[in-house]
Amino acid sequence: MKRNIVIAVVTAAALVGGGTATALAVAGDDDDTTSVTRTDDDRDDRGEDRSDDRDGDDDDGAVRAAAGGVTAAEAITAALKHTPGTAVSAELDDGSWEVDVLAGGDTWHTVRIAPDSGKVLGAQKDDEDDAAEVRAALKGASVTAEDAAKAAAAKGTVVSVDLDDDGDGRGWEAETRASGGDERDWSVGLTTASVTADRDDD
Repeated sequence: MKRNIVIAVVTAAALVGGGTATALAVAGDDDDTTSVTRTDDDRDDRGEDRSDDRDGDDDDGAVRAAAGGVTAAEAITAALKHTPGTAVSAELDDGSWEVDVLAGGDTWHTVRIAPDSGKVLGAQKDDEDDAAEVRAALKGASVTAEDAAKAAAAKGTVVSVDLDDDGDGRGWEAETRASGGDERDWSVGLTTASVTADRDDD
């Protein structure tokens, strides 16, 4: 007995930021019907587009993410509440804050924080071997990464803060971005939270 196969395909119009396609297949006789629905999530594609633009830069994306309301200092606070330890860096990366935390036992963690809500998006344990150097650099320090971020915020929107543990010029390095995309690098002291222009910043 012959079976008639009818295939109908319906394509939805492209949405803002990417398309979602739905396909419906119907086969068989009167009482034998099968339908399959597939939805393609375009979030990964958007993420790839942003990461490919790093050279050109993701400056505007970082400023937009920072404008979400959660400051670098607030992201650090949220990360430490989730994973207690010493925050060593915080950076806006791919639309979220990434905070590196040196926890007890010299264990490193990267905690991702949503820039609009301050919620923890995820955390992972990292394999790093420079815990001793970091602890040595912070010995006697009274200024935390959170303090450094707050101090640098007087110069612009802070999009990253990181510990410089090399040589004699140890301290916090902070990067700020203006709404127009201009970026500046700053040095923040480990004991006084004084903010000075980074001498390597052209």
